[in-house]
Amino acid sequence: MPIALAVVFVLAIVVLSESRVIRAYPNGGGSYLVARENHGVIAGLVAASALLIDYVLTVAVSTAAGVAAISSFMPELHSQRVEIGVGLIALLAIANLRGVREAGVLFAAPTYAYMAAMFALIAYGLYRISTGDLPAAVTPPDPFDPAGTAPLGILLVLRAFASGSVGLTGSEAIANGVPSFRRPETRNAVITLVLMGTIFATIFIGLTFLVTRIGIQPDQSETETLNSMLTRSVVGGGTPFYLFVQLSTAVILLLAANTGFTGFPRLASVLANDRFMPRHFADVGSRLAFSTGIASLAALAGVILIAFDGSVNKLVPLYTIGVFLAFTLSQSGLVRRWWHLRNPGWRASIVINGFGTVVTGTVLLVVAITKFTLGAWMVLILLPVLVALLYAVNRHYRTVQDALVLSGGEQRIPVFGAPVVIVPVARLDRAAIQALAFARSVSPNVKAVHISTSRESADEFRARWRRLGIEIPLDVVESPFRSLVPPLLRYIDAIDKSDDRPITVVVSEFVPRHWWEWLLHSQTAFRLKAALLFRPNTIVVDVPYHFSDTADLTRG
Repeated sequence: MPIALAVVFVLAIVVLSESRVIRAYPNGGGSYLVARENHGVIAGLVAASALLIDYVLTVAVSTAAGVAAISSFMPELHSQRVEIGVGLIALLAIANLRGVREAGVLFAAPTYAYMAAMFALIAYGLYRISTGDLPAAVTPPDPFDPAGTAPLGILLVLRAFASGSVGLTGSEAIANGVPSFRRPETRNAVITLVLMGTIFATIFIGLTFLVTRIGIQPDQSETETLNSMLTRSVVGGGTPFYLFVQLSTAVILLLAANTGFTGFPRLASVLANDRFMPRHFADVGSRLAFSTGIASLAALAGVILIAFDGSVNKLVPLYTIGVFLAFTLSQSGLVRRWWHLRNPGWRASIVINGFGTVVTGTVLLVVAITKFTLGAWMVLILLPVLVALLYAVNRHYRTVQDALVLSGGEQRIPVFGAPVVIVPVARLDRAAIQALAFARSVSPNVKAVHISTSRESADEFRARWRRLGIEIPLDVVESPFRSLVPPLLRYIDAIDKSDDRPITVVVSEFVPRHWWEWLLHSQTAFRLKAALLFRPNTIVVDVPYHFSDTADLTRG
């Protein structure tokens, strides 16, 4: 209970401090925006990286916990927890890709159902204890051996406190998404934050008291959760109320996982707009969802869930570091903000956010030290790597902008001479004739090139070229190893060295009537275009030929 009270005390500080973040930055952005504006770009990237990691872990941990709630009353599903968890993540991703967002009407019923279940369980448990009817503790399938447990030293207490602080993750989601609330957004966001903190504190304290008072031990094999064992102890297993508690818990945990699917894509889009992540993360799909962010989050969370065998106990040590690092940066950033602005009430704000910085920073150190060997070291290593990647993406975009931006003053469009046009011809057919006709309309300097696999086929191709009376010069390159693209690239290189004009490669491509027929063709044109994509001084023109192209290609 003292540890639980300490966690609730930290929660109160976080709620009070985050309410200041909401008021100072009503347009959202949360810790990333606060840290970037007040501490600089690197601090902002550290906060963003911490939150991105935290959102991924939110999906993985919440899904694993939701599956554990289900397998507690259906033990036969415990061995398939990884497969079920991955399937649930996929369903959440599909739902969000279809446009399901934080809809109050959609999420209200499961939330109220969970609250009703927890408050009823706590009230009935307290009633039984107060009347002297102490419930008998349910024995877990694989209980801890009291003789093998460690003594209650300071390290164990701090480790327990670090584990309990996991419950505070999610508090930052409100500050990150203030614009999602109804008007007045700031007031509603603060009210929601206070209500959420109060409800969590009440449920957390109540459940902790009942578990410790009844004497329920955790299950080492994770076959059954503490919540399930507590409910079975108070009301009995197999009852409708027991099933109601477990199902509502599973649903609320999946909704908690969905928080990651709203927070991660939104933060990634902000970073993309600031040119710290690929621009794809800022693209909104046809259903107004950040599709790239949603798909990336689902893939990362699925990989983590598989890597840690869907175990909540293994995943929890990775948690908390990211969110408390973001808390600390945002609170210290607000201290600097109030110090510089000195607006009305700035002294009180400095005291509140300064104390919040000390508290969240202390929790961050406790979590990093006590959970280091249990997996927290991976997050501490990943953070600077992710920051470096984000900074490298931004540097790339700045370099590209410097290379493409127009200089001041009048900008004249340069005048190029007629380019050298090269038309690769695999065989003489309608598609090739159409490509040659187009090439001749672009420039008088047209060369056709044919890659032949033998001398006999080369002579035969030249003879047919002459019989058709094509006036465009033809070069035939023999490739006895049946290689097409490398000899063609060497031919283009030779033309490029002998002529300083731009090279234009006209590629003929047959387009079938149905998409599945595309798989029946060799896609030589596609491979050639891919090979020429990164070649400098080269323009590639694709001339598609459709079944409907029935014009007389010989005229002109």
